[in-house]
Order: sequence, then C-alpha cells, then structure tokens
Amino acid sequence: MKKAIYPGSFDPPTLGHLDIIKRAASVCDELTVSILNNIEKKPLFSVEERVKMLEEATKDIPNIKIDSFSGLLVDYARENDIHVAIRGLRAITDFEYELQVAQTNRILSKEQLDTMFLITSLEYSYLSSSGVKEMARFGGDISMCVPEFIMDMVYQKYGIDKSKVK
Repeated sequence: MKKAIYPGSFDPPTLGHLDIIKRAASVCDELTVSILNNIEKKPLFSVEERVKMLEEATKDIPNIKIDSFSGLLVDYARENDIHVAIRGLRAITDFEYELQVAQTNRILSKEQLDTMFLITSLEYSYLSSSGVKEMARFGGDISMCVPEFIMDMVYQKYGIDKSKVK
C-alpha cells in the first residue's frame, strides 16, 4: 500500500489545501492529512478544531485519514510507515523553502522519506491561510477562499457578522 502524508498547519484549511488533498489522494492508496501542532505559532483554531474542519471538508474522499502530530515529520512518518510527504507549491519562493525542508527530511529519515511536490492549481495560487485570516479580520469576503462552513467559523472567531461582510 502506498501511503503519503500531507502535513501542515491548515489554520484554516483553504480551497487550495483541499485541491492539493484531492489530487494527492488520487495518486496514493492512503493519504494522511496531519496537522502540525506547532507550539511556536499562535493559531486561530485549536488542533482539534482544525481536525474537525478537515474531517468535514474531506468526508467524501474515501482514502483520507485526518490526524495531528507534534515534533519532527520524519518521526511521525516512520511511526506510521509513510514514505512520501506531499507539499504544495504556489510560487518559486515556496520551492526554495520546501526544497530545503525536503532535503533535510530525507537526511533525517535516512533516505526513507521522499517529498512529492504538487503545483497549486492556478485558481488558488494566491491563496494562503494567513491571507484568509487577514481578509476576514478586516471584514473582507473570504467566500472564494474556503468552504462555507469554514468561512462561518473564521468570521465567528473574529466576531464578525457574516451579513455585513464587504
């Protein structure tokens, strides 16, 4: 069985994330989407909330498993017998960072974890979780960025009445 992992913070999950998830799920037998519990960041949503969001958003994809982890990706991958990490690339600047991470993971895993890059679909190339949060915080319309139920949750976190969104 070919198993892969798509790790990330997913705070919140965007339509770009979901595009990568659907495409990655089509090339492996089992895709684990795992939320990194990064204690260095102050997320808008708890890990538990993000797990629930991703479970709801991917419920129609049969070979998806949603999980969370803290620590090194290579340790999580080893513990779960996963040998491929999926990463989405929006721009060349993403590639430089992701290449360095992929090479480090390959060394740390003793060449047991490869990284597969998927280029973000053009319609989502501008999208980032941080951009979504910034737009929402100032009352901007994020309906083209996230599924509706996630949009509602984001606005609720910021105390914004959705009917007054610009």
